[in-house]
Amino acid sequence: MSEGTAVLRVKGLSAGYGPMRVLHDLDFVIHAGERVGLVGLNGHGKSTLFYAIAGLTGWQRGSILLNGVEVGRTRSQGPGRYTHEVVRQGLALIPQGDEIFHGLTVEEHLDSGAFTPRAWKERSQRKDRVLAIFPPLRKLMRTPVGRLSGGERRMVSIGRGLMAEAALFLVDEPSLGLAPKIGKGVMDALIGVDLGQSAMVIAEQNVALLEGRVDRVIGMHAGKLKGEAGASMTLQTARST
Repeated sequence: MSEGTAVLRVKGLSAGYGPMRVLHDLDFVIHAGERVGLVGLNGHGKSTLFYAIAGLTGWQRGSILLNGVEVGRTRSQGPGRYTHEVVRQGLALIPQGDEIFHGLTVEEHLDSGAFTPRAWKERSQRKDRVLAIFPPLRKLMRTPVGRLSGGERRMVSIGRGLMAEAALFLVDEPSLGLAPKIGKGVMDALIGVDLGQSAMVIAEQNVALLEGRVDRVIGMHAGKLKGEAGASMTLQTARST
């Protein structure tokens, strides 16, 4: 892929919470159409990297370009202050676990993912695409998500993220806490998403779910990226994380 197709460029990114530094001078590029795996054990910085891109860390420095626009900023006035702007710029963050409102229905959750005016206008078509990816949700649209199984709730959480008008999808630990068969099904759905000119980064501990199914795999250990995490990086499995 050419340098001109970069969706995300990160340079010299460090970030943390309070006095704790979690990320250490990261540099990497994600290109349009790429599906990238980010692998590593819990506590080594995968979620913090996603939060930093979304502007949700306690502090950070360095450059984050999303579609060529600087969204990194210096987090000196509290996390989350500019996150809505990053979302409008084209970011969809799909957090790990059940980050959902149990009293809302499946349909209400999906609608809430259509954050921008264009996505809201197209929400009917976008819901059809989500339901094609996750067919079990079709019969549950009016069901409060608090009544769903763990796998169904994960489908709702991911589906809400896929409703966005996004250039970059950040998916954090989609198989976490799920039975192996269900986790594989959720990953199969993510791998099957037609990205077009968007890109997707999937943070995951289970390398086997990603191996051979994404364009490349980046390892993360102790807040640093393992291997050559840049535009010319080739596929690697990072089994040592």
